[in-house]
Amino acid sequence: MKALKIGSLSIAVPIIQGGMGVGISLSGLAAAVANEGGIGVISSAGLGLLYKEFSENFLEASILGLKEEIRKVREKTLGVIGVNVLVAMTNFADMIKTSISEKVDIIIAGAGLPLDLPSFLKKDSITKLVPIVSSARATKIICEKWKANYDYLPDAIIVEGPKAGGHLGFKEEQIGDNDYALEKLVPEIVNELKPFEEKYGKPIPLIAAGGIYTGEDINNIMKLGASGVQMGTRFVTTDECDASPAFKQSYIDADEKDIVIIKSPVGMPGRAILSNFLTKVKAGKKQPKKCPFKCIKTCDITKSPYCIIIALINALKGNFENGFAFAGSNAFRATKVSSVKEIFRSLLKEYKESKEPDS
Repeated sequence: MKALKIGSLSIAVPIIQGGMGVGISLSGLAAAVANEGGIGVISSAGLGLLYKEFSENFLEASILGLKEEIRKVREKTLGVIGVNVLVAMTNFADMIKTSISEKVDIIIAGAGLPLDLPSFLKKDSITKLVPIVSSARATKIICEKWKANYDYLPDAIIVEGPKAGGHLGFKEEQIGDNDYALEKLVPEIVNELKPFEEKYGKPIPLIAAGGIYTGEDINNIMKLGASGVQMGTRFVTTDECDASPAFKQSYIDADEKDIVIIKSPVGMPGRAILSNFLTKVKAGKKQPKKCPFKCIKTCDITKSPYCIIIALINALKGNFENGFAFAGSNAFRATKVSSVKEIFRSLLKEYKESKEPDS
């Protein structure tokens, strides 16, 4: 595989590990991926709950928790590290400022258009900015706004297709529509980026995500113009993943029919593994009485069937009576827990084998 260049960074293996919240990808998984030559990513979602012993204030605990995760990851790796921040989170600015001041290599921002992201950079900032999009239109809007308002272009773009796990940037009817498939989006966005790259003399690599599971998948999507891939689901069933053994087992036990599209309280469709909790929600049996954290801007407690952050924390611990696991469309393909090193070896071997007939 060809190294991925993002600004001054060179990533030996062009694989970004997806930022999976709450608590699925923290310093343990991020360090292991970075040590294999990919980009390890810490999810900043819900850190205030994971680090509540640091502070009773959710927002303060989130900042302290992120600093602690960055400190931990730096003890374990000298590789490239990113932080994933959701635009929809109420503490978006806190997480961005903390990531930049801690000098992480990359910020990956999704779940909304991060139109003001470059405004947080200081003169001495080294952090690269990588927005997540789901269309060529969103790509163009971000590039135009950033250039006009901040004289800055994205250091790379991640396109997340409709087969991704977690929240999806598509309407429910678009998820199975081939017009919105990742294979269609990649060439469209590559073409959208070309005029910006040529006019301003800055390469903007495109990274493809959503449903990428094997080395052959990587080869196929890179043939369409992607410079790298982001993979989340494949790294859940690893020793180093920060989730509980029960969370990992839910992937291994899942059949294809168990991977379902749900309506999230935050107003977006999401892909998850069916659990007793989700069955109860569908039957109308859940209703939060109060919103303890105000963690997501678009969440309306009066209409929400449940508190998503609590459901995801429960799942992290393996409690599927009161939670559920987000997962990509290929989660059912997991058969065992292995090491991150083994996953990389397997991906590189599959990639090489899929390229051989062409060479």
